Amino acid sequence: MALNTQRMEKEGPAMAMKVLVTGATAGFGRAIAERLVHDGYRVIATGRRQDRLDALAKALGPSLLPFRLDMNDADALAALPGSLPPGWQEIDVLVNNAGLALGLDKAQDATIADWQQMIATNVTGLVEITRALLPGMVARNRGHVISLGSTAGTYPYQGANVYGASKAFVSQFMRNLRCDLLGTRVRVTNLEPGLCGGSEFSTVRLRDDAKAAAVYQGTHPILPEDIAETVSWVMGLPAHVNINQIELMPTCQAAAGLAVVKGLED
Repeated sequence: MALNTQRMEKEGPAMAMKVLVTGATAGFGRAIAERLVHDGYRVIATGRRQDRLDALAKALGPSLLPFRLDMNDADALAALPGSLPPGWQEIDVLVNNAGLALGLDKAQDATIADWQQMIATNVTGLVEITRALLPGMVARNRGHVISLGSTAGTYPYQGANVYGASKAFVSQFMRNLRCDLLGTRVRVTNLEPGLCGGSEFSTVRLRDDAKAAAVYQGTHPILPEDIAETVSWVMGLPAHVNINQIELMPTCQAAAGLAVVKGLED
């Protein structure tokens, strides 16, 4: 954090680095916004639920700008830089946090609407907002794109189908983005968490509070504050250091290996 803190002390609060966090109304996004404001950054918190954005702004003060944004609105994403108020338009860091999983049905039983929603948010929305903000970072020759991927993009499991595929896309997109940005001072990082609690993720996925709670029963999962700590650390490293990718799991989780079914006849 020393390098960024020195810069902010030199330039003053009005010139503090500006960070845009998508999906900031709950879970990871909210924790990231809170942590980065605490660290001294100016944070643009986006999401669809205006009441939650307003509550976050009230809690965190003038260093946080609430900005209603739908990740499925292509026009709003493309117009984003010019839609922000003066003094907030030059984004130094984009945290691509918004995303979701819907359902755990096997592919042959899954709902196509759920698949389409995951692709629209986890893939299309992510690339569109990145494309909207990237030219400004390259022009200023500074910036950082941080995306929240998932271990589901590496390790398959039953019911992950399109969700896992969307996170595999994020992983490969970020690798290729890093190649395209070689020769600039724009950094690219993909964070891939495993089992995470303390958010709406499983409630949204399973559409049932009791089933969501059962996912974490008897475990000590990664929490939103752990993700926020990781984002803070990655951002605070010296500007010449790029963390390409971090995979993180709680100690109660590990890759389970390949599955084998016995009793099948040729």
